[in-house]
Amino acid sequence: MFRKKKTDEIDVQSLNELIGLGKRILSISFTLIIIAVILLGLYLLRALNVFSIIADVIAVISPVFIGILIAWLFDPMVDFFQKRKFPRILGCIIVYLIFIGILALIVFLLVPSFIDQIADFVSTIPNFLGDAKDFISGLLTSFNSSTDIDVSSIKKQVFDSLESIGTGLTTGLPNTIFAIGKNIVSVGATVVFGLMIGFYLLYDYDKVSRGILNMIPKRYHDDAKDLYKRINHSLREYITGLLGVMSLVFVSQSICLTIAGLEAPLVFALFCALTDIIPYFGPYIGAIPAVLAGFTISPFTGICCIIAIVIVQLLENNFYQPLIMGHAMKLHPVTIMLGLLIFQHFFGIIGMIVATPVIATLKVIFTFIDEKIEVMQKIRDN
Repeated sequence: MFRKKKTDEIDVQSLNELIGLGKRILSISFTLIIIAVILLGLYLLRALNVFSIIADVIAVISPVFIGILIAWLFDPMVDFFQKRKFPRILGCIIVYLIFIGILALIVFLLVPSFIDQIADFVSTIPNFLGDAKDFISGLLTSFNSSTDIDVSSIKKQVFDSLESIGTGLTTGLPNTIFAIGKNIVSVGATVVFGLMIGFYLLYDYDKVSRGILNMIPKRYHDDAKDLYKRINHSLREYITGLLGVMSLVFVSQSICLTIAGLEAPLVFALFCALTDIIPYFGPYIGAIPAVLAGFTISPFTGICCIIAIVIVQLLENNFYQPLIMGHAMKLHPVTIMLGLLIFQHFFGIIGMIVATPVIATLKVIFTFIDEKIEVMQKIRDN
C-alpha cells in the first residue's frame, strides 16, 4: 500500500558517487587555498625584501647550518658505535675520519682529471672552431650556388661571431677558473668551520636536542617529540634513498661514458650524480656538459654520450628510483613538479635542490596538524 513506485526510488549508488565527488572537490579546493596562501606569503616576503635579509643572515651563519646538518646526518652512525660500547667521543672521531677520508679520496681521484679535462677542452677549441667554420662555409657555399642571394656578408658575421666566442673562451677561461678557485677556497673555509661546529654538536647531540625541547612548554613536549620523529623519519628516508640513487648513477654513468670514449668520465659522471638531487630536471642539466665535451672530441663521441646518458636515465627511472626510493616521500609527481617550479621561481637553483625535502616536511607538518584539529576529516564527514 505504501510502496513507492520504481520511478520514485532514490539511486543510492549515484548519490554516493555524487557525495564522494563533492568531498574530493572540497579537499582539492582546500589544498589549492593553502597553496594560494603560501604563494601570497612568498610574494609579500619578496616585496618586503625579506628574502635578501634572510639570505645575508644565512650567509653569515651558514657554518652553523652546515654543522647542524652534519650532526643530524652522522648521529645514527655515532649511535651505532655507542651501542657497541664505544665512548661517544671516539665514535665521533671515527665517523669524522671516515668522512674526511672519503672526501680526500674523491678529491684525489677527480681533481687531476678535472684539470686535465679543462686543458684538453682549451686545446680543442681552435680545432672545433675550424671545423665549425669549414662546415658553415660549405653549407653557405652550396646555398649560394643554388640561389642568387649573396651570402658573403652572412658568412662574415658568422665567422666574426665564432672568432669572438673562441677569443672569449680562451682569454676569459683563466679569469673564470680563478674566480671559481676563489669561491672554492671561500666555500672550503665555511665547510671547515661547519665541520668543527658539527663535531661539537654531534658530541652533545642529545643535550642539544633536550635543550631545544625545553624551550617548548611542557604540555607540548609529547606532540613536539612525535612531530620530530615523523619529520626525522621522512627526511632520513629521502636522504638515504637519494644517496643510494646518486651512487648508482655515478657508477653506471662512469662506465657508460668510459665506453662512449669521453675523456675524464669520472668528472662528468660525478656532475650527473650531483645534479640528480633535482628531481626530473636534474639529469638533463647534468647531461649538458658531458654531451658538449663529447662533441668537442667528435660527432660520433657526442652521439655515444647522448646514448650513454639516455641508458643511465632509463636505468634510474625504471630500476634505481623504484627499488631504492620507492614511496619514501609519499608525494605525487605533480606536487613535486609544482614545488620545483615555485621554489625555482623564488630561490633559483638552490630552491630546486631543497624543494622536495621542504615539501615533504610541510606535508608531515600539515598531516600532524590535521590529525590534531581534524580539518580534513570534518570536510570529508560533511
